[in-house]
Amino acid sequence: MDIFKATRTMFHLPDGVTYLDGNSLGPLPVSAPERVATLLHEQWGEMLITGWNKAGWMDQPTHVGDRVAKLIGAEPGHVVMGDTLSIKVYQALAAALDMQLNRKIILSDSGNFPSDLYMAEGLIRSLDRGLALKTVRPEEVADHLDDSVAVMMLTQVDYRTGRMHDMEALSAKAQSVGAITIWDLAHSAGAVPVDLAGCKADFAVGCSYKYLNSGPGGPAFIYVAPKHVDHVRPALSGWLGHEAPFAFDPDYRPGAGIERMRVGTPSVIQMAALEAALDIWDHVSMDQVRARAIELSELFIEEVETRCPDLTLVSPRDPSDRGSQVSFSHADGYAIVQALIAKGVIGDFRAPDILRFGITPLYINDSDIRHAADMLHQVMEGRLWNNPAYQTHARVT
Repeated sequence: MDIFKATRTMFHLPDGVTYLDGNSLGPLPVSAPERVATLLHEQWGEMLITGWNKAGWMDQPTHVGDRVAKLIGAEPGHVVMGDTLSIKVYQALAAALDMQLNRKIILSDSGNFPSDLYMAEGLIRSLDRGLALKTVRPEEVADHLDDSVAVMMLTQVDYRTGRMHDMEALSAKAQSVGAITIWDLAHSAGAVPVDLAGCKADFAVGCSYKYLNSGPGGPAFIYVAPKHVDHVRPALSGWLGHEAPFAFDPDYRPGAGIERMRVGTPSVIQMAALEAALDIWDHVSMDQVRARAIELSELFIEEVETRCPDLTLVSPRDPSDRGSQVSFSHADGYAIVQALIAKGVIGDFRAPDILRFGITPLYINDSDIRHAADMLHQVMEGRLWNNPAYQTHARVT
């Protein structure tokens, strides 16, 4: 049986819906409700607080972190789950800057996710030591790496266009000038092969509710390289990052290794859903997913460009330069996406004019791609987006 035919059956996909938004929120794994129900009834319900020991809740963040590590090329024992992605960005950036007291520049790019830049701006204000955030065009990052740069902070795959940075080349260039690297893998983990260890990345962060399918509000993760993990100083010195949380000492002592990057109480219920999703990844390799995603992406681009000439491809033409999404632009992009959703094909919109479609082989096949292109053609040919019902922006786009 085709492995992707098998993985498709492992997700709940509503009847009449073609889902091309897994790059924003993955669908529900079929096994997740039972996994969560077991936790609720057999663990929380029957064990009560003893579940922290008996059910292994306290060890979840590192145990699950090791499972995620396999998908991002990280060494075992160097990924921990918890909190939100913005918190993990803050942790990584604060730790990196603490290692670079004689440098002032945080280098990022104009395609980075705004929240990462917001966290950098806030940290700069609170540290008040003359730091500056420098953002350049994505293709110009390498040209701006010099000995003034403290930290290079980039999202590997651009959330709007899907443009993908060369992690290996940029990491090597950053290291050659003494800069610390932070990679945001929000649109990489579960989408493209990543080799953090091979690229000698210093830090990486990411979320689990997109391609990893943990559900809304799923936990984030942080990676710290072996050469740093026993020395980094956590800016957010949370109780569960303490060396001995239940000693209740008045002073903070960082925990051993990656444990020191824990902050708050782990989201046990949400992590159970993530573990159900990660079981699906045991059936397939990232190389298989990547090869199939490229096939589906190329098919989608061909179908849409042939049938919808008013849409402009903004994703890189070369599949090796883009992640697992395809984006087009149009001045009426938001309304077009709403009209498409009304026809049962779910993508999403990103300001100012981007129609964004996630290509996720675990549950998307050729028929889905062709159907989505056909519905998009109907929307464009009939100018269905002119319906006033599609013009008013909802809070989530």
